[in-house]
Amino acid sequence: MDSALLVHRIHFAFTVTFHYLFPQLTMGLAPLIVILKSIGLRRNDETYHQAASFWAKIFGINFLLGVVTGIPMEFQFGTNWSHFSRFAGGVIGQTLAMEGVFAFFLESAFLGLFLYGEKRLSPRAHWWSAVAVFLGSWISGYFIIATDAWMQHPVGYVKVADGSVQLSSFWELVFNPWALWQYAHNMSGAVITGAIVMASVGAFYLLWGKFETHARIFVRVGVVAGLIFSILQLFPTGDGQGRMIAESQPVTLAAMEALFVSQPGAPLVILGQPNVDEHKIDNALEVPQALSFLTYRAWKANVQGLDAFPQDLWPQNVALLYYSYHIMVGLGTIFIAITLVATLLLWRGKLYSARWMLWILLLALPFPYIANTAGWITAELGRQPWLVYGLMRTADGYSKMVSAGNGMFTLLGFLGMYTVLGILFLFSVRREIEHGPVSEISSQH
Repeated sequence: MDSALLVHRIHFAFTVTFHYLFPQLTMGLAPLIVILKSIGLRRNDETYHQAASFWAKIFGINFLLGVVTGIPMEFQFGTNWSHFSRFAGGVIGQTLAMEGVFAFFLESAFLGLFLYGEKRLSPRAHWWSAVAVFLGSWISGYFIIATDAWMQHPVGYVKVADGSVQLSSFWELVFNPWALWQYAHNMSGAVITGAIVMASVGAFYLLWGKFETHARIFVRVGVVAGLIFSILQLFPTGDGQGRMIAESQPVTLAAMEALFVSQPGAPLVILGQPNVDEHKIDNALEVPQALSFLTYRAWKANVQGLDAFPQDLWPQNVALLYYSYHIMVGLGTIFIAITLVATLLLWRGKLYSARWMLWILLLALPFPYIANTAGWITAELGRQPWLVYGLMRTADGYSKMVSAGNGMFTLLGFLGMYTVLGILFLFSVRREIEHGPVSEISSQH
């Protein structure tokens, strides 16, 4: 691989991975804040309003960092991936512009109203501002997903004389079937992040012995929402996304499962290490015929392995793709188990006093971030060697005039700046958590 290409890929991978640490929490918290506001409005319960305001502050910090780290990505299309921008800009420019002009401004404007307008707006108007923030964040997410989905499954385009592609159908682009499944799967993953973070902070307060009334709300809403969306992440969203991959990118499915040889009744690998050189799985723990059934709903269905495709069409890092996919699936299964047990304890009235479960919820906080990151690594590595699947290879899309040295220089600069931003983020969130949903004097009454 060309060294400049490798640097540009690492550069964008770092930028987008760091950036997505923040939007996944804002998109995940947005519906939960609406739930808290809705309960508070219906019951006329100030505690729920305080809980919503607390999480709105965490939302605001994440939103700010998401904007700061997201803007450079737009420029990287021109600086690091100019050939791709020239080729595909006539298509993806539509969704990226709509994300910025419509969804982003809707979200940011109403976030200001929600954060600073509670005493100036009526209770119902303040609730509507929370709903608008939720809609803005989720619409914004859809336009970004639609952009990536077009790169995975290009539709609604025509090739023109200069070799680039132009949009022929806006509605095909927006309602790309790949985008619908990818969006549902991505947003359920975001809500899992929001739910587990909320439950984790609530568990921290209960273990700490502070803000216990609010903490119970955080834990209750977090574990119930976490259970619902962990199940949705598995089915139907994960199942639908997987079947879409099997239909449109069968070589990707083969690499995700490290299925080197086509076979009827293909097994599902639970554990094992892909041996790419020898085209086999070492130390495999398998469920016989399960992959065939999950993919085609038939136990004996033939599943194409990597041997059915030329090697230059294989994803370029089969081992990393396999591990990232299995980390995502494994953590998703763990989330179902944790939230199910916690919900059962909640139902029996024992959750708030079960310190062992509270510690599990507290320590679970980083794992949704790992799972979501692994999921995006799976999606982007799985598309390789294509930048736009079937239309443009990754090796043809980067800026040929930007050397590896120039790319490395800016990458090091980004590493330094984002380290500072990360420290500021952790400091700001820590301060809000220590301050709590209400003042110490108020919490004692």
